[in-house]
Amino acid sequence: MKLRNLAAILATSALVGLVKAYTPWTKGAFETGKYRNVFVEMGYQPAEVESKLNEVFNDVFRGPNKVYFEVGDSMAYVSDIKNHDARTEGMSYGLMIAVQFGEKDIFDRLWRWSKKYMQHQSGNREGYFAWSCKTDGTHNSDGAASDGELYFITALIFASNRWGDDTGINYKAEAQHILNCIQPREYTPTPRPGGFGGGQQGPQKMFLIDPETKLITFTPDGFGQRYTDPSYHIPAFYEVWAKWGDDGRSDMWMECAEKSREFMHKCVDETTGLNGDMCQYDGSEMQSPRFPGMPQGNAPRRNGSNNFRYDSWRVPMNMALDYEWSCADGEWQRQYGEKIQNFFYSQGVDTFLDQYRKDGSVPEGNEILGAGGFRKLRHSIGLVATTAAASVMCSHDKSKEFVDALWNAKHVPFEDGYFDAYYDGLLRLFAFMHLSGHYRVITPEH
Repeated sequence: MKLRNLAAILATSALVGLVKAYTPWTKGAFETGKYRNVFVEMGYQPAEVESKLNEVFNDVFRGPNKVYFEVGDSMAYVSDIKNHDARTEGMSYGLMIAVQFGEKDIFDRLWRWSKKYMQHQSGNREGYFAWSCKTDGTHNSDGAASDGELYFITALIFASNRWGDDTGINYKAEAQHILNCIQPREYTPTPRPGGFGGGQQGPQKMFLIDPETKLITFTPDGFGQRYTDPSYHIPAFYEVWAKWGDDGRSDMWMECAEKSREFMHKCVDETTGLNGDMCQYDGSEMQSPRFPGMPQGNAPRRNGSNNFRYDSWRVPMNMALDYEWSCADGEWQRQYGEKIQNFFYSQGVDTFLDQYRKDGSVPEGNEILGAGGFRKLRHSIGLVATTAAASVMCSHDKSKEFVDALWNAKHVPFEDGYFDAYYDGLLRLFAFMHLSGHYRVITPEH
């Protein structure tokens, strides 16, 4: 009888331990300085997790399918290989990853390349970054994509906190320069081929953050500043700016964080948890062509811009980051995490597609956004990664299946030859950082 009671007690204790492991925290790392290792909570060995994390890092930065390339003695770039360019997205992601891993040489090389080739040092766009360059540094477009600046600023502040500002690069000053330059200012656009933000003439206002809504723009000039991209919203980054940017705008950045969280409630489908590729500032769907006066039938990305697709993949991971660091909107984010995992679970953890309409139906024809010369729906490892990262917010048992799916996923070419070392690879690495507790708020160490 005593043995039976002991067995029952042990079984109950094990169950309680399991419940604790799957219970998200109620306070963020800004307050606690603590991070969950979800892999370990779900049964993986700590040494095994560290080894896997380093393996995924090496895949991106040093392996045969790496996207990081050094130039001379002091610079480097991250390339979207399938599109033959370097983008502010990838360069700023590379900076964030480097500072998180303590890879100062990688960070400094990427920053020097970004500053030399991407950042405008004068003129209307001073402080902003050309969103796409050839790998020799030549601009494909002068215009900025706002998420690049978001990551550049945050990564530079973290670098200042981690390494100080007297080792050859004044990281804090570089961050403050961008923070000053992204404030609203008048400019006169000049015609230019391709890229974001064109199509308007005469004096215009340029701003990264819409002054009225306090929400990040899709692009900081032209028609692109009339709407936003849900995947650009990382409220906790503004809290980093408020705490350590030292630019005299702390209250404004905290307001931006609050408004960004409110916006996410509006842009996410209440049933599926999916969001569009882009949307209006009030969270409603895009209703008009990107460029005024263009016939509707010729409007770029006309149908699919309201669908969940490549940019949208980042939203579960971004919400996980805000939850981990701030937890200011924890209740809603917990519900969101389980809602979006429930949707993908209904589609099959090992079979869900990488593009959907917000209502969960499957897009067709030109609605499907192509990549790398293919227009095809896939089960992409980048989305496998971000749906797994959402497990940080969740308490349901389904989360373990998403985490296991990421752990076991092989980043290899599809049968038709399509392979994305860049976007899929970077999102995969970010997800491993989240789930291992290695995507952290870097506080001043000096």
